[in-house]
Amino acid sequence: MYPIFYEPLELKDGDRLLEIGTGSGYGAALAKELVGHNGIVVSIEINPITHRFALENLKRTGYEDILLVLGDGSLGHAEMAPYDAVCVTAACPEIPEPLIDQLKTPGRLMAPIGNSYSLFGQDLVLLTKDEDGCMRRSTLMKVSYVPLVGEYGWGRRRGH
Repeated sequence: MYPIFYEPLELKDGDRLLEIGTGSGYGAALAKELVGHNGIVVSIEINPITHRFALENLKRTGYEDILLVLGDGSLGHAEMAPYDAVCVTAACPEIPEPLIDQLKTPGRLMAPIGNSYSLFGQDLVLLTKDEDGCMRRSTLMKVSYVPLVGEYGWGRRRGH
């Protein structure tokens, strides 16, 4: 699935990418290859065991220049913002506002939107922000991802 995410994000040398959901670290390593030595990859994982697993994998394979953060990915990582691209690898109720706020103008964001327990999956959405800050949203395909956990994820949203 990473090529399906990364091609529409148009990652290139020198870009700053925020990845939500580190998993094994494979996606972050692939992204680092695309953004090169001048680019920055920040990947956030909420599960401590998965975070440690990714850290060990990336260290063992020589990707120690990727910033791995243990925390709530739905809040993003404002310390390194703004990002040229944001990649969310968990199903969101809607695109978390903090991630939109941390996206550069222009910038691109990909996220699966919809309930992860739906029989029909989620919509893989590409959000593009143009030079004027105007946003356009398009659906690329149906996908099936685990639910986003966190303040802007399922079951923990503000006001719920």
